[in-house]
Amino acid sequence: MCVDPGKPYQDLPPLPPAINLLSPRIVRQTIAASRALATANAAAKRLPNPSILIHAIPLLEARASSEIENIVTTNDELFRAASNIATPTPATREALNYREALYAGLQSIQSRPLSINTAKLVCSKVTGTTTDIRADSGTYIGNPVTHERIYTPPEGKQTLLGHLSWWEEFLHEAQSEIDPLIKMALLHYQFEAIHPFRDGNGRTGRILNVLYLVHSGLLEHPITYLSGYIVEHKDEYYRRLNGVTQDGDWGSWVKFMLEAVEQTSRWTDARVIRIYGLMEQSVQSLDGTGFPARDLAYLLFTQPYLRYADLMETMGISRPTAAKWATAMVEMGLVVREKVGRHVILINHKYLEELFNTPLPQ
Repeated sequence: MCVDPGKPYQDLPPLPPAINLLSPRIVRQTIAASRALATANAAAKRLPNPSILIHAIPLLEARASSEIENIVTTNDELFRAASNIATPTPATREALNYREALYAGLQSIQSRPLSINTAKLVCSKVTGTTTDIRADSGTYIGNPVTHERIYTPPEGKQTLLGHLSWWEEFLHEAQSEIDPLIKMALLHYQFEAIHPFRDGNGRTGRILNVLYLVHSGLLEHPITYLSGYIVEHKDEYYRRLNGVTQDGDWGSWVKFMLEAVEQTSRWTDARVIRIYGLMEQSVQSLDGTGFPARDLAYLLFTQPYLRYADLMETMGISRPTAAKWATAMVEMGLVVREKVGRHVILINHKYLEELFNTPLPQ
């Protein structure tokens, strides 16, 4: 099996591949990934407010997935822009588009099945322009330095629609005995190989991974950080994708994606435990102050860059009261205070340190 990287891969085989997906190494890794994901999903339910993770992890995912495409911003820039504290840079705006695309996809699958139309919606949000299946030729994946062609996806709108139809049919195949996590890996490769849009395919495909986990009932909320693992292993990610195309090496690709699920799930589980502990410490520190301790602590974690204006609006207090509460929280070491333009913001630095500076398991 050798695919000419300079010619469109018109005969891309439909899923599932005619290989053994139950080899011992795949079975072992599937079990490990499934257990880790279930543990993370259960751990997230311990948090009194799931918004704590729902706001934060999609932003981390957005930054990492954008970085895979060489769109680089920092976590600090991204969280500040998401909190309306700073004007987003072009790269930050693209990462914010990714988060909005994920949210739009999640809202969509609440009322209709995950489908090609979901992918179009997601890609439109990612790129900031109405997206349809590409009809032109000349699209290829190449080395950004040498411009050498590495892969040329299928061409022709009808050809692409045919491949996408098979992709969608496999997605919804109810009788399939393939484990959902293995199926996610197969679907992700196939979508990337079809490359149906002119731009945004990679980011769209990675959002579809998260949507599929929610759609399949494996996740209640989008709390996986798969792109964090992928960006840490970017060369291997592309090598494993190309290995399927050139050598039919589905096993190594599936194992890579299962490892991504396992390691990022372990990361999420550990973060939940630490964040829960930090929240309870904050509640204990605020007890006895006369402030609404638990509500205030939750606010610091759902909005780790908190403007005075948001504190006043959410808690229903005046500016002098907000200033009094802020001073007390600074003295307790719960937040640091910073003036940004006209805004005074309170930064939950311990929580952000936990999110930003804790590496994924290796």
